[in-house]
Order: sequence, then structure tokens, then C-alpha cells
Amino acid sequence: MIKVGIDIGNSKISSIVCDTKTDGSKNILSFISNPTTYVNKSMVTNLVSLKDEIHKTINEAAKESQTDIKSVNLNLPAIESSSIFSESEINVSGKMINDLHLKKAVNQSDILETIENYDVIQKFISSYELDNKFFSNSPIGTFGDNLKLNLYKFAVKKNYTNTLSSLFKSLNIHIENYVPTPLSSSLATLNSDDKLLGAICIDLGASSTSIALFENEKLIFMDAINVGGKNITNDIARGVSTNIESAERLKTLYGSVISSPSDEYELIEIPMSNEPSKFKQINRSTINSIIKPRAEETLELIWQKLKEYNFHRKQIKNLILTGGGAILEGIAEYAQVIFDSNVRIGMPLSIKGLDKKFINPQFSQTIGTILFNKSDYEIEFLRNEEKYKKNTVLSRFSSWLDQYI
Repeated sequence: MIKVGIDIGNSKISSIVCDTKTDGSKNILSFISNPTTYVNKSMVTNLVSLKDEIHKTINEAAKESQTDIKSVNLNLPAIESSSIFSESEINVSGKMINDLHLKKAVNQSDILETIENYDVIQKFISSYELDNKFFSNSPIGTFGDNLKLNLYKFAVKKNYTNTLSSLFKSLNIHIENYVPTPLSSSLATLNSDDKLLGAICIDLGASSTSIALFENEKLIFMDAINVGGKNITNDIARGVSTNIESAERLKTLYGSVISSPSDEYELIEIPMSNEPSKFKQINRSTINSIIKPRAEETLELIWQKLKEYNFHRKQIKNLILTGGGAILEGIAEYAQVIFDSNVRIGMPLSIKGLDKKFINPQFSQTIGTILFNKSDYEIEFLRNEEKYKKNTVLSRFSSWLDQYI
């Protein structure tokens, strides 16, 4: 089976084509990545030009993989997203738990409700409780008195998905699944132990930073902020009065979140912003004094997201940094202090056929799109959602039936 993933990032458009065998093994047939300047803070700035770039990237991927690309898994930013947590509890009076009990609990919850101006991308049961005992997986087949479902619903602004849907429709390409950036990055970098024991995955992107939490093999939270590596680059350009290209080079080659005394004596020559033909000297300490506050702000804002939803109380001690910003010198050590966690740089999982140059944190979210399995993030008996929409004849019958379970 051929799977195609597309990532429309704030600095690049990437496409990956993968052949997945019946035994689950994967072989990458092509990976194309081209720069773009038509997306800023996850907003399209020039739709016509962006469409041309997407078309070019997809055509190159199709040619290299010798496939006809008609459907894709599309990476979706989590900026301005909405995470809704709810629970639903029913009394089962000592009976054996079955599908009908789960369905009854789901039907009386708000998991199927729409959100005005938002598209619900994922909705699923994150965990179960039976007589106050925790279950990460379905308790079907066990006996109990009180069953509680903990539910998670993730949604993004409808205007953005409508724009993407229209764009890909004009290219005659079907969007098979939207894969939120925090999830795709996690799928590419977390191992089975990370997901089981609990992990925080932070993707430090060009114009945004996203976060995903896993616990007991379940995704439990996603979000993002509109701050990323470009903010650091712009800060450097303004702070030392140089051009953007030079500022990016300074960040990449000399930048660090952690300073050392020797930085004062390491001199670097840079072009002046108002007169590119003229140069001036600055020391490395100056660059790092600009980088540190922005890196600190980014990580602190993500930490505040955890506190906002009380996830900081979970004491998850496994933190994975990925995305292009993860290669910034000293960022892991600094994150370790802020999150009080063990930290590692998340490299994408090695897959047969994947060129070594793409086994890089900045391509994690692209690789994750072909690792996404929709059935892991939906309610099994609601896959055909139309049958269970509220206020239909069938759903009214289901509600009546639930009363007699």
C-alpha cells in the first residue's frame, strides 16, 4: 500500500512517498523538500504561488517514486487549536462490559457535538475507569458497577482547513487524513517505551512550536504557539543590524542558549544591514545574549500550556525535542531545567530507503505523516459517523435502546 505525506511548513514544503507491506515493513520511495516563503505563522500569504510550489513538490515526488499521487496525509498546524476534555459515566450494575455500554456512554457525552467555526480533526477515548480502577485500553469483557470514559476532542479553525481543502481539490488530490503537527512529530521520534511510560514531545519549528503528550500508549494532549526559530533569526537581525540571511547563519553556526566566558573573545564578521558591502565585528556573546531570552520565552510558553490544562501535575519526566530548533546548541540543557525532565533530541526513526540527510529533526513532522494510523485516534464503533449523528432516526433509536441496556 502506498502512503503519501505532505508537510506545508513555514519554511519548506516536503513530500514523502512510502510503500507499506502487509507485514508492516516500510520502504521510502521518495522524499522531496523545497523551500517556501508563502507561509508565515501557519497562514498562507500567497495562495497562487503556494499552489504552484505544492504542485511542483508533488510532481517531483511522484516522478522519483514512479507513482501517481491522488491522495495524501496532510500535516496540519496546531496553531489556534482547541482541546476539549470531557467524561461520561454510566451505571452497569455488575454486568459484563460490552460495546453497547461504551456506545451508551459515548452517546450521552458531547464528543459528537460540533464546535462553531472549528473542524474537529480527532475525537477518541483517551482512557477508561471501571469502579475507580484505571484502564488505558477498553475494559470490554470485565464486570463492574460504574463505567467512566475520558474523552479527548481536538479541533482547528475551519477557515484554515477550508483553504487547504480548496487548494488540494484544485490540484485534484484528495486529503485522506489531516495529521496535526504535534502528533506527526511524535510518531516519527517517540519509541514504544516513550508512549507507554509517558513523554512530552516538543517540535521547535520555524514559525511555531508544538507540543504533544503521550501516556499509557495514548495521545492525551496537543497544542502549539506562534513562536519559533524565525523569531530568533529576526531578533538577531535587529539586534546586531544585519540582514536575515546573515542572522540565520549566525544562529546556525555560532548560536547557543548557554554562554561561556570565551564567547566574549570570539569575534565574528557580519555584513551591515544598511550597507551590505560593509562589515563589522561582533562577539559570540552578543549573539547568545539575544538568543537566550527568546529560547527561554518559547519553552516557558509551552510550559504554561501544560499548566493551563494541569498536565504539569502528571510529573512526566521524559522530554523529546525535535524540529529544526532542536539542533540549537544548549537548548536541551535549558529545557531540562525548565521542565525538570530527562531530555533528548528526537531524531526521526530510521526507515528503509530514507536518505540519511532526512534523518534530521527538521523533517520529523513530514516523516510522521506516513506513520499515522487513523484507527488509533478514533472511536472504533463510530468510524461510520453518519450512522450515529444525533437527531437522526437511527441515533434516536440508539438512545431509546440505551435506556434498556
